[in-house]
Amino acid sequence: MPETYFQIQWSDGSQSVCYSPSSVVKKYFTPNTDYDLDDFVTRSRTALNIARSRVAAKYGFPCSKALGQLAEIEVTSTKYKDLLAPKVRFIQFIE
Repeated sequence: MPETYFQIQWSDGSQSVCYSPSSVVKKYFTPNTDYDLDDFVTRSRTALNIARSRVAAKYGFPCSKALGQLAEIEVTSTKYKDLLAPKVRFIQFIE
């Protein structure tokens, strides 16, 4: 279960490096693609919950770091909710 890091850009131009304990995120995102804010948060929630479950199945406990990453994405996304058509650019997977 390879850890996967990925870089995103928020609507204001700020960037974040995010973490997943599994490469499952590669099934949900495409580099150099803009996502509507809500779509990005939904995809992140789905992918990171699957990743947490995979860790739990393999090691007997879920990955708290994935849960923390999801919480960070959800909290940060609220800053942009009131913008007209907010987007998140998925820049790249960091390998």
